[in-house]
Amino acid sequence: MKSEPSRSKFGVDVLNDALRRQRRRRSRMTASTVHYRVGNGDMHLVEIEGGRKLLIDINVRQPGPDVPDVITQLRKRLKRDAEDRLFVDGFLLTHPDQDHCRGLKEHFHLGPPETWSKAADKIIIREMWSSPIVFRRASRDHQLCDDANAWACEARRRVKRFRERGVGPDGERVIIMGEDVDGKTDDLGPILVKADGEFSRICGVTGRFTARLIAPMPASDDDEDEFLSKNNSSVIIGLALEADGDPDASRFLFGGDAEVGIWEKVWDRNKSRKHVLEYDVLIAPHHCSWRSLSWDSWSDYGEGAEVSEDARSALGQARSGAEILASSKQIKDDADDPPCIRAKREYKDIVAPQNGTFACIADRSGTDPYEIEVTYAGHKPKRPTVAATVAVATGIGATPLPHG
Repeated sequence: MKSEPSRSKFGVDVLNDALRRQRRRRSRMTASTVHYRVGNGDMHLVEIEGGRKLLIDINVRQPGPDVPDVITQLRKRLKRDAEDRLFVDGFLLTHPDQDHCRGLKEHFHLGPPETWSKAADKIIIREMWSSPIVFRRASRDHQLCDDANAWACEARRRVKRFRERGVGPDGERVIIMGEDVDGKTDDLGPILVKADGEFSRICGVTGRFTARLIAPMPASDDDEDEFLSKNNSSVIIGLALEADGDPDASRFLFGGDAEVGIWEKVWDRNKSRKHVLEYDVLIAPHHCSWRSLSWDSWSDYGEGAEVSEDARSALGQARSGAEILASSKQIKDDADDPPCIRAKREYKDIVAPQNGTFACIADRSGTDPYEIEVTYAGHKPKRPTVAATVAVATGIGATPLPHG
C-alpha cells in the first residue's frame, strides 16, 4: 500500500496560508476618506480601518442642479446603533465658520442621547472633537452663526457633564483640542489633547489611526491680541491611517481655514522635526486661498504678491506621490480668493518634485464625492483609478477611486 504523499510547505500548505490571509484581509474594513463636493466649504468623512468613522466639518446646502445632496450621501455611509440611531463615532469641527458647520442643528442630534427622536431621525455624535480656543478667537473677529453657537453650547454641556460625572458614554463624549489660557482646561486631563499631543482613541477605544494635534498652539492673551486675533485660527491635525497592518499607510493633513500667520508659527514650532508635517494627502487650507500662503492680498498685488517661505515650508512637506485636494468651487484664472489660481500653482509646484498631483473636488464629473482608498504599499486598488496611482515603491497607499 502506498503511503499518502506528504504535503510540501511550498505546495498546498502555502496555498492555504495565502487563502487564509486573503480572507482575513477581506474581512477587515479598509481605511478610506470621502471628500464631499460642498463648494467653498469643508466636509470630509474618514473611515478608519475597522469601521470607525470620523467626520471633519460639514457644509450642508440646499440641494439643487449644481449642489449635491451631501447629507443624503453621508447618511447612506453611516450605520445605526442598537437603538436604530444613525451615528458618527467622532466629529471634528476645525473652526466655527458657517461653511464648516452649516446644517449642524438641522441634521445632528444635540443634547442628551436619551432625548433623540425617531421622528426627527437625526445623526448622533458619539464624540465631539472641539477647541474652545478657536471659538474664543473667532468670536473676537465676527459674530457666530446659529450652528456654531449650537456646537459651542453642546460642547460646553458635555464638558460640564464630564466635570460632574467623569467620562460619559457614547453620545456624551467630548475631546478638547488644545489648552486654554489661565488654567481654564487644567482639570480636563482625561479629555484634553495638548498641542503636539498624539492619540489613537475614539469613543474610548483604540483605533487603527494616530492623530497629532498641531494647532491651536498655546498662547498668552497678549499674543492673541497682537497676532492671532488678526487670523482665522483653526484646528490643524495630522492623521496617520493604518491599513493592512501598516500603522503609517497614509498621512492626511487637515488645516481648516488657518491663514499665513498660523502656518508661519506652525513652521517655527516644527522646522526641526519636519516629519510632523509630512503628508500623503493635504486638504489645501481655506479652500485653496492665497491667504494661507502670503500676507499680500491677491486682489491688491496680483502676480506681484510674495509667498511666505515659512508658510510654504509648513505646507510643503509632501511625501512621494502626495496629493493636494482643494475643497472649493472651481478654480479659475481670475481675481477670486478663495479659491486662488496662484495658490493652485504653488501647490502644484509643491507636489511636482514628488511626482504628486493636485485636484479640485469641484472639477470632478457628476455629484458623487471624491474618494481615496488607503491600502498597504504593494496592494492594488479595489477599483480602477482615474488619476495617477501612488507608486508601490513609495510605501504610500493613497489612491483616488472612480466616481459617477
